[in-house]
This record gives sequence, C-alpha cells and structure tokens, in this order.
Amino acid sequence: MMRRLDSTQTDFDARIEQLTAWEEELDHAVNDTVREILAAVAERGDAALLSYTAQFDQLERASAAELEISQARLQQALRDIDADSRQALEAAAARIREYHQHQLQDSWQYRDASGNLLGQQITALDSAGIYVPGGKASYPSSVLMNAIPAHVAGVGQIVMVVPAPGGELNELVLAAAAIAGVDRVFTVGGAQAVAALAYGTETVPAVDKIVGPGNIYVAAAKRMVFGRVGIDMIAGPSEILVICDGSTDPDWVAMDLFSQAEHDENAQAILLCPDAGYLDRVAASIDELLPQMEREPIIRASLAGRGALVKTRDLSEAVAISNRLAPEHLELSVADPENLLPHIRHAGAIFMGPYTSESLGDYCAGPNHVLPTSRSARFFSPLGVYDFQKRSSIIMCSADGVQELGRVASVLARGESLTAHARSAEYRLKD
Repeated sequence: MMRRLDSTQTDFDARIEQLTAWEEELDHAVNDTVREILAAVAERGDAALLSYTAQFDQLERASAAELEISQARLQQALRDIDADSRQALEAAAARIREYHQHQLQDSWQYRDASGNLLGQQITALDSAGIYVPGGKASYPSSVLMNAIPAHVAGVGQIVMVVPAPGGELNELVLAAAAIAGVDRVFTVGGAQAVAALAYGTETVPAVDKIVGPGNIYVAAAKRMVFGRVGIDMIAGPSEILVICDGSTDPDWVAMDLFSQAEHDENAQAILLCPDAGYLDRVAASIDELLPQMEREPIIRASLAGRGALVKTRDLSEAVAISNRLAPEHLELSVADPENLLPHIRHAGAIFMGPYTSESLGDYCAGPNHVLPTSRSARFFSPLGVYDFQKRSSIIMCSADGVQELGRVASVLARGESLTAHARSAEYRLKD
C-alpha cells in the first residue's frame, strides 16, 4: 500500500521531491468569496457578521451580543464535563503552562563606554484572537495550545472565535477556554470570524494577532488580513517523519504513522530506515493494524497518496534527508537519539526515543503542537510565548556619547543625501 523508496535509486531525489511537494492550488472562487466577506464585515460590522453566521452556520441570532458566550457558561461547561476529562484537561494545561513559562523573554539594557544606554524592551501584545474549529469537531487541545502561551506572555485580552453550526457547542472546547484563561468567546467561524478579529465590529473587538487552525476559507482570510494584524502561520497538511534504527516495535511505528495519516487524505507519513527487513516488518504491521482503525479510509488514502517507507544507506543519510524535508513532526526512534539530535537542523518538533510518540506532543507533553508544515520549519518555529511578545529598541545618548555618534550619523546621512538627518545629528554637537 505505501510506496517503497531506496535512497540508492538514481531517481530518488526526484521521487522524494515529488512526493513531499505541497502547493495548495490557488482557488480563485475561494479567494473571491473571502475578499467579499472581508469587505462586507469591514464595512457593515455586526450586520454582516449576523448575516454570514445565519448563511453558513444556520445560526440565527437577533443581535451580535447573542453570539458571545459568557464566562458563566464557560465555567458551567468546566463543572459539567466528566471528571476524567476535566482532570486530563487540567493536567495538560499545567504542563503546557509550565513549559511555556520557560519561553518568557525579559527586557535588557547596557551602557557602552561613552555612557549611551542601549537595550530592548519586551512587552506583550494588547490582544490576540484564537480561531478554534467548532461544531461536532472537538479540539480542546487547540484551545490550550493557542491560549496558554498568550496568557503566559501577558496578553491583555484573549478573544476566541469558534463556529457553532446550528447552535451546537462542544463542552470540552468551552471547558478548555475556561481553564486557559480566555477572556471572550464568540460563536462565529469562517472568513467572517477572521474579518471580525482583524477589523473589529460593534461587538467583536479587533485584535493585534490571529492564531489557530481553520479550513481553506480561514487560511485565505488570514493571508489577506496579514499586515493589518499579525498571524501565526499558514499551515498545510499534517506531517510525520520517523527515523528508525530497526530496534523499535514495528507496531509502535505503524501506529505513529497512522496518528498523522488519520488527520486527512493529504497528511503525510514517511519512515526512514537503513534496515530493509525492518521496513518489511513495519509494512506487515500496517497491513495488520489498519483494518482495526476507525478512520481506516482516510489513513489508507493518506498512506497510499503521500506516504513512503524509505531505505537509506545509514542513519546519517536519514538525518540528511530529514533536514531536506524539514518535517512538522520528527521522531528519532533510535537507541541513542541524543547522538543524532545535534545533527537535526530543521524540524517543527523532535520526539526522541522509542517511548516518545508524537501524540504525546499533541496533547500533554508541554511543548506547543502548533508547528510549521510544508518545509517551513526551515524558517518558522513552533507557536510560543515569543509570538505574543514584541520587542522595542531602547536608545538614550549621553551628552558625551552623542559627540561620537552624531558625527558618524552626519557622515552617513550626507552620503545618502539626507540633509535633514545629518543636521538633526549635527545640532547636538558641541562644535
């Protein structure tokens, strides 16, 4: 079912490139629809928001105020969910919060030899918007992973939008919002929710940054409002790449591949190993375990369409291939993962050792599960506290220090024919 590749094949580079390439087709109809929605919400505010919510979510509300879920309702959901679910949410939240507290950045200053004060001031964003898929889907983990870093960073107001098709709400999502410290929650979704967060309406406040996953309309809207607000990233299909030395139970590895393949048919699961016999055993495990999976058709389509079992010359080559692909999730399922770690340059998250399944990172290990996809781990990082903090440069010249800096600035400014710049510096010189 999964294609088999060998790094010694003459066309291997071309085949792995073709397999891993992901360019989402530009859908002009989607973009046109999203532009129309953004413009309508920007111009008509609540009225447009109510109209689109009725049209797309079959949710009729007399006023935009009725789209908001109260804090009392969030606390009720937290009280009403079963004890095991609450304990799991609170345990995951505690670990996520503890991990992200280590990411907090502090302001710093220093004085140079001339007495000039230089530094950097770190401040939190005033507000952030979190998009959470809704309806029958249940993604409380997304609430925790997006809201808790913002809360740790000290964001002034955290606003969550979650669609409620037909008025259907997921209690776990609401309970997670209560645990994560979300300030306001609105039952809106799609491009209209992104528009409301970007432009603001009479009821929904505009925010400084929008984070969180969504469908193609949400992704298109985030692209279009970037610049007016910040965004986290535009995510493609989920990915997992496993490097194995042949010592891990093949059933474990098969299930790890399934864990990402079950997201959707475009998800990608790749195993790299220098042991051909081990690849055979994993293939056998896949054949045996797949019929037991609830989402078998999705997993089967994903593995057949974009999955691969790849034989490499050795583990070093496996690492080199992994660095080329810059996977979202990378498992080092080897006896000595710490030996390989220094050689890993590009990956969203690195799961070390045979006992560390990717799913632990999705829910409760602590690090964020919002990760760069489609090779963007070459230049993007996981969502974190730093995404909700910004930096301002600090410059304060002393009376002596400006004598040196002013002359340097004057020469450079006149070299660029910016006379006002030069004279602004020169006015402060003693002679």
